[in-house]
Amino acid sequence: MMGIHASVSRKATVVLLDLRSIPNCYAFHPMRLRFPDSVSTSRYFNKRPWSTLCLSLLIATALSLAAAGQEASAPQLERIVQSYVDNKQFMGSVLVARGGSTLLDKGYASADLEWDIPNSPTTKFRLGSITKQFTAAGILLLEERGKLSTDDLVKKYMPDAPAAWDKITIYNVLTHTSGIPSFTEFPDYRSSEATPTTPEKLVARFRDKPLNFQPGEKWEYSNSGYVLLGYLLEKISGERYQDFLQKNFFTPLAMHDTGYDSNSEIIPHRASGYTPGPQGIHNAGYIDMTIPFSAGALYSTVEDLLRWENALFGGKVLSAASFTKMTTPFKEDYACALAVHTAHGHKVIEHGGGIEGFNTELAYYPDDKLTVIVLGNLNGPAVGAIAEKLAESVHGQQVVLPSERKEVPVAQDVLAKYVGTYEVSPTFSIVVTLEDNHLMGQGTNQPKFQLYPESETKFFLKAVDAEVEFHPDATGHAASLTLFQNGQEIKGTRK
Repeated sequence: MMGIHASVSRKATVVLLDLRSIPNCYAFHPMRLRFPDSVSTSRYFNKRPWSTLCLSLLIATALSLAAAGQEASAPQLERIVQSYVDNKQFMGSVLVARGGSTLLDKGYASADLEWDIPNSPTTKFRLGSITKQFTAAGILLLEERGKLSTDDLVKKYMPDAPAAWDKITIYNVLTHTSGIPSFTEFPDYRSSEATPTTPEKLVARFRDKPLNFQPGEKWEYSNSGYVLLGYLLEKISGERYQDFLQKNFFTPLAMHDTGYDSNSEIIPHRASGYTPGPQGIHNAGYIDMTIPFSAGALYSTVEDLLRWENALFGGKVLSAASFTKMTTPFKEDYACALAVHTAHGHKVIEHGGGIEGFNTELAYYPDDKLTVIVLGNLNGPAVGAIAEKLAESVHGQQVVLPSERKEVPVAQDVLAKYVGTYEVSPTFSIVVTLEDNHLMGQGTNQPKFQLYPESETKFFLKAVDAEVEFHPDATGHAASLTLFQNGQEIKGTRK
C-alpha cells in the first residue's frame, strides 16, 4: 500500500526521492519534503530520498508564466497542469482559490480509463494522509468539550498499554513525537494489506513493539500514531470514527462528497486508482480500507476540501485556542497533522497523501488566503510538483515546465570529472556514476536516475522537479554539488 502518505516540510536534509510516489504509506507529503539528519525517509510513508529529488528533476522545464506581482490567469494555471497531463504523469482534479475567487477548478484526464470517464471537480479521490488532519481536528474538538486533554497520557484511556508507553501523551501522538513505530514499515505489512481488520487489531500490531525513541525526543512520521488517535477517538466519544466525522464536520460544513472509503459500497463519481509501470499505466494494487483507518481512509473532492479549508482557517471548525494548537509546529516544522513552513517567502500550511493509486496535496497560504488542492488518481510525484508550481505562478514567480528544459551535449571527459560520492548528511549520500556516456545519480538505498545536462555543470532529472549543479575545482573535478529542489538549495560535499 502506498500507505498513508504525507507531505512534510522538515528543517533537515532534503532528499531526492518523492515520497508521494511510493505506495506503502498513507504518507503525509508536504510540498517540501525534508528529512532529519538521519535521512530516515521511511517516516514519511514514502522513503527513498533520492527518488524525490530525481522525480522532481525530471518534471522541471523552463517557462515564465507570470510577471512579479501579477496574478496568474486561468490559462496560465491550466498550462502548468496540462504539461503533466500531456506527459502522462497526472490524472486528477485541481482547484486554486484566492480569497473569495476561484482561479481554477477543473478535472484532467480519466477518472476511469476502462470506461473513458473524465475527471471533474466533483470526482471523489482517496486522500491518503490528508485524512490525518480530520483525525487531529476530532481529537482537538473532544478536548474543547472536556472529554480529554492533549496533555493526558495515552495510558489514562488505555490502562493496559505497555510500560513503554508510560510517558506518551496524546500531544506526542498528534505531532509524531511518540516514538511508536509505524506499522506500515513492518516486514509483514504488504502481506496484510488486503485483509479486513478492526481498530483494536490494528493497535495490537504495534502496541508491544519497542519505541524508536523516547516520547518528545524526536520527530518521526508514524501511521501507527494516527491509527491510535482514531482508536482513542472512538473509545472516548463512544462513536465510530466515520460517524463522528460525519456528524461534527462533513454534515455541518456541507461536505456532501466526503466520507470514509469502502471497498464494497457503491460510491458515485469515485475515481479508480492507477500506478505507472514498465508497460504503461495499470490498475493500482488492492488495500482494504479498514487498514488505513484514521491515518488515511477518507475520500473527498477538490470542492469539498475547499469548504474544509475555508471553514478550518475561517474559525468555523475549532476554537481559536484549538486552531492555534493545531497549526503551531512542535518539532521539524510539524504541528498536528499539518506542516508549517515558508516556501519562496510565503508561509504555507500543508499536508499531502499517498495510497494505492492516489496522490494528493492540500496547501493553504494564510497571508494570501490562497488554497491549492491537487488530487490525483495516478501514483507519482506530479501532484506535489503541480501544487508547488501553481502557487508559484499565483505569487508571480517564474515557473519552469518539463517541456521547456533542453538537453545539451557535454563531452564525456567532462562528465567523468563529476563521478564520485557526495555526502549530503552523515547517513545519506548521492553516488554519481558514468554509464553509457550518461551521468547517473543514486541516493542511499534509492534507485538510479539519469542526469540530463542543460549546461556543462548543471543537470536536470526527468522524474522529479529538481536540478543538480556540480562545482568544479581548478582541475575541473567536482568538489561539491548543489541540489535545487522545492525552492531549496542542498549542498553535498565530495568524499
